[in-house]
Formats: sequence, C-alpha cells, structure tokens
Amino acid sequence: MIRRFIAYYKPHRRLFLLDLISAFFISVCDLFYPIITRDMLNDFIPNHEMRLLFIWAFVLLVIYIIKALLGYFVQYYGHLVGVYMQADMRRDIFIHLQKLPFSYYDEHETGKIMSRMINDLQDIAELAHHGPEDLFISLIMMIGAFAYLCTINVSLTIIIFIFIPILIFFCMQIRKSMTAAFMESRVKVAVVNANLENSISGIRVSKAFTNDTFEVDKFQKGNRAFVKAREKAYKAMGHFYSGSNFIIDLLNVVVLVAGGYYTFQGWINYGDFVAYMLFINQFINPIKKLINFMEQFQNGMTGFQRFCEIVDEPIEEESAAAHELKNIKGEITFDHVSFHYADGKEVLNDVSLHIKPGEKLALVGPSGGGKTTICHLIPHFYPLDQGTIAIDGQNLRDLTFASLRKNIGIVQQDVFLFNGSIKENIAYGDLGASEEAIIEAAKRANIHDYVMTLPNGYDTNIGERGVKLSGGQKQRLSIARVFLKNPPILILDEATSALDNTTEILIQEALDELCKGRTTLVVAHRLSTIKNADEIVVITGGEVREQGTHEELLAQNGIYHKLYESQFRTQEEMR
Repeated sequence: MIRRFIAYYKPHRRLFLLDLISAFFISVCDLFYPIITRDMLNDFIPNHEMRLLFIWAFVLLVIYIIKALLGYFVQYYGHLVGVYMQADMRRDIFIHLQKLPFSYYDEHETGKIMSRMINDLQDIAELAHHGPEDLFISLIMMIGAFAYLCTINVSLTIIIFIFIPILIFFCMQIRKSMTAAFMESRVKVAVVNANLENSISGIRVSKAFTNDTFEVDKFQKGNRAFVKAREKAYKAMGHFYSGSNFIIDLLNVVVLVAGGYYTFQGWINYGDFVAYMLFINQFINPIKKLINFMEQFQNGMTGFQRFCEIVDEPIEEESAAAHELKNIKGEITFDHVSFHYADGKEVLNDVSLHIKPGEKLALVGPSGGGKTTICHLIPHFYPLDQGTIAIDGQNLRDLTFASLRKNIGIVQQDVFLFNGSIKENIAYGDLGASEEAIIEAAKRANIHDYVMTLPNGYDTNIGERGVKLSGGQKQRLSIARVFLKNPPILILDEATSALDNTTEILIQEALDELCKGRTTLVVAHRLSTIKNADEIVVITGGEVREQGTHEELLAQNGIYHKLYESQFRTQEEMR
C-alpha cells in the first residue's frame, strides 16, 4: 500500500526533493538558536565579547531570513506537490471509472464514488505534502539535537532521549484503533454524500409529494451515524493526544529535574543547562510534528485504501484476440442466450433471435420480462452466462468494445443530458462534427425550429440533466445525438412511452426517419407504435413466447393478441 502511494511522487520527484532539501535547511536553521545562546552565556557575555555577540546576533538574523524564504517555498511548492499528486490520483480513478462495467454502477451509488474522489483525495493530498516533510524535519531535529547535546553531556542526553521509545510504543499501540475509527468515519461520510446527492437530484419529486420532512429525517439518520463515527475517531484521537502530550510534559519535568541536578553537581554549567532547556523546546516541536503526522497518516492512508479499492476493481476485459468491427451490415443473432445479474436472479433463459440487416424487430411483453436486458447485451454492457450474440456473424466476445459501441446508437426513455449547451449535447454523438452537421442532425430530429427560438440558439445552456427542457425536447435532443453518430444499428428502448400523444407523434416522425436504412431493435409498451415492424417478439419471464408480424401474432390469438386487445379497449374507454 505504502509503495503504491510513494509511486505517485515519481512524476514530481524534483519538486518534492527541493521541498525536502528546503525542509532540511529549515531544521538546521532551528538548531542554531540554542547553540548561539549557549555560546553567549558561556563565552561572549562572561568575557565581555560584545563584538562577537552582535556578530552572531546578526548571523542569527540572516539565518531567520533564509528560514523565512525556505518556509515560503515549502508552504507554496510543497503544497503543490500534494495537489499534483491528488490530481494524478483523481485522473487515474476517473479513467478507471470509465472502464468499469455496468455491473459496478448497479451496485455503487454516485454519491459514495464522489466522496472517494473528493473528500478522501483531499486528505491524501495533505499527507502527500505534510507527511514526508514533517517526518523528515522531525528526524533531522531529533538527530541534530541528540548529537549536539551529547557533546555537552552524554548521560544527561540519554536520560532525556529515553522517552522517545516510550512515545513510539504508545503511538503504535493506539494506531490500530485510530485506523478502524477513521475508516468507519469515511464510510459514513460516503453514505451522507450519497443520500445528499440522491435527495438533491430528486428534489422536484420530494416537493411534488410534500415529502421534505421525510427527506430531512432520512438525511438526519445518516448524519447522526456520521456523528457517531466521528465521535469514535475523535475518542481515539483524544486518547492519542492526551497520552502523547502527557509524555511530552513529563519530558519537560525530567529535563528540569535532571538538568538542575547535573548543574547542582557541577557536571554542566548554567549555559549548558539553558542550552538543554532550549534544545528540549526545539525537540518538543518535532515530537508534536510526529504526533500530527500520525493523524495525517491515518487520515491519508485510510483515504488511499478507499482509493485503491476503486482502482483495483476489475475493468471490462476484452478478449486478447479482439478485433475491430468494420464494414458492418447490421445482422444480429442471439443463439441460446442466458443471463442473470449480480443478485443471481435469471433474467434471460435460452433466448434465440435473428435480425436481418436493415430489419426492424420489436420486443413487447410485461415489465421485467428481459426486454431492456436484451438491449444492454447487444453493446456488450454485460457478459453472457451462456450462448452467443453475433454481429454480422462475429461473436461479440471477439470484438473490441469501442468499435462495437461506435456502431450502435441507443435512444432510451430516461434521457441523460449533460449540463452544457444544446450544441455540446448534440455533438456528444460525434465530438469531431462540424457545426453544420450538428444543425442538420437537429433538423432531422425536429428540434432545430425550437432551438432557433431561444435567445442563445445552440449555445443555450440546458441545465443539469436538461432540466430547462421538456420531456419531448430532451428526447429530440437525444435523437439528434444519434443522428449525428449515424450508427448502422439502432436500439430504441421505450423511447416514447413517457410522452403525451402530440409530442409522441413528433418524436415518432423523427424516430421513423432515424430508423431508415438501419437495423433497429425497438422496445415498446404502446403496440400501436410497432405495428409496422418487420417482426415482433413477445418476451415473458425471460423467454421468447411468440414471434411473427403484427397480423400473424393477432391471428395466433395468444399473449400478443391479449396485450393488443387490452390496450385497444383502454384507448376506446379513454375516448
């Protein structure tokens, strides 16, 4: 774990090395004051060497000026090292997240992932900067103080420094409880963030149902769990700080008593005694830095552990022999496909389908029957349990993910739009497209005329998830995005089911235009929208129950006939 953490210093090793060198000279500067003070008390003042006193006072002033400049470098550039490392880790985790399979996001909440990318990495950045610096300064100060004090009196120095192993032993004993407490605290913070992200995203729903009190109670439940976790963490910190500070205070008593006794016995003089007192004050500061380092280390390493948990998640693995899908015609074949999600429940059982190039196949049936799952399997979002899916006779397992998904366009009921302009959202279908191509795609999706009525036209910001647009407008933007992508295979997953009749007609016209010349798979609840499909497949309980054209299925007087009659009667009653 620590070796992986240290590896992030490598790209910034020059700046980090300069930071440590500066920290080293700051430590050396701090050692001069007690040394010069001792010489003044033992030599310059008793011998009336006023010239030397002022010279060394001036030297000390120059040393402190140098220390101030070095301190500026450490504070500024040292922190930058931590920020650069944090940025590198955030980059790595974001790149890794892009490669994780759909199943990962089925099991992990967005807020918890964001907590690891923001809160945890912030503490890692603090450790990256202050950790090595504080540890390095502390070691230099202690070694320098020990070496110099030994030149005065070895036995007194050993008596004083014998408290270091006691302090280290105490820190090691309490470290485990601190680690567990800080890890639990981070988990609870992630839960709070997840609840917060979920509640803010659904604020319109909670307002519509006047459930603000329920949302507050739900948030407070997580908030109270977080408080309890922090209580444990701070309790462990309280034990740590009170115990370590007691040892440090005891050290002051030992110096006072032992140093006074050595002075009384004449083994050291008053100047040496004062030097011991000053050096111990200098010595206490690095000890406190070590104590702070322990807290930073617990915070940072628990955060880094959670960071590693994500980057160690297995990514989508392509076959070693995977090749690109080129010159696609659009033939799709399901051959005895079975599939289940992570919860173990089987969704598809021995499904076989064949869609000819340019053909339009519709999937119908009750909710939960496996229709959307079939749509997710074609772009290889999930690996199969059994069977094969082939595009133009080529097994999906033998194709690169990028080339496969590049040739598939998906329009879903739940449209996701990014916070940005209309132009940026359409261009997501082809990031290298010209403005003329974007406008043409908008025209074909029947959204151009509306866009031109906006004050900023295609540069209009649509807000988070397209909140400033209606459902139909968002749907048409998603269709324009697919027009721009221009894929040979098209998947329409209940693309119009959430729209009113008038809007559905406009969207359906755009979809009919989009389907021309493409192999199309349509999932629809409204059977009137798929009557003209080349083939209709009824999926129930993860199995193919009926298959044929609209007329053929009606003639069978089976499941499809019942679904159609039910919808027809409902429409008649509504009229």
